[in-house]
Amino acid sequence: MNKEFSVLQECLNAAGDVARRRLGRVSYSLKGKANLVTQADVACQKTILQIIKKNFPEHDFLAEENGLKNTGSDWKWVIDPIDGTTNYAHTVPHFSVSVALAHKNDIVLGGVYDVCMDELFLARKGKGATLNGKKIHVSRVRKLQDALLVTGFPYEREKRMDELLARFKRFILSCHDVRRLGSAALDMCWVAAGRFDGYWEDCLNPWDISAGKLILEEAGGKVTDYRGKKWSRLDTFGAQTLASNGKIHREMCDIIKEGSL
Repeated sequence: MNKEFSVLQECLNAAGDVARRRLGRVSYSLKGKANLVTQADVACQKTILQIIKKNFPEHDFLAEENGLKNTGSDWKWVIDPIDGTTNYAHTVPHFSVSVALAHKNDIVLGGVYDVCMDELFLARKGKGATLNGKKIHVSRVRKLQDALLVTGFPYEREKRMDELLARFKRFILSCHDVRRLGSAALDMCWVAAGRFDGYWEDCLNPWDISAGKLILEEAGGKVTDYRGKKWSRLDTFGAQTLASNGKIHREMCDIIKEGSL
């Protein structure tokens, strides 16, 4: 997997350079009421796919901006060229490039690059997770009441706003505090690095979350759906995302279940 790991890092750095150069110089269009796409998203994705196709022309890929190759290969690259596009479009310096490699339904490589902070999160299955080359681990917080959490809201949220806000209220009354930063990939990585203790969000896509999933798990954390069950198929990754340091996972599940009774 050494070549694949090198190509992963090349993709992250090259796309990061594109995003950095274009920051503050692009307009955006709407894919949905709150879902943006910029010219930089497209340019970053093109850069990543060129690198992958050059090195692994037989591999499939799943990318956010209308990028799909599905020939039945056991290997599939899962790509979010800019995660946190709304932040990017408004020049908020919190966004990332996220790339993962799946073998069948199993994520074996993952990388997330925080362009503005120049922080590179990497993981290889069974080998641990790193931040700029140094091992990272989840926090030791054991009780939800002491936890700092992070969350996000789905783009298509109007019809579910009461449900989403009720869940947010239950969490914020049960933990130390909650943040909302706007990049799911970085939210996962920040749990992996111990900056946050837990994260929840639904209606995400595989490209939002695949790399962060591996990074968090390799840092000692846990990722499941809202019932506490592990994700089974790549195409369902992110539909319900509950991620934590593992120690507060059951309490987080219980908070979500309260709204389902």
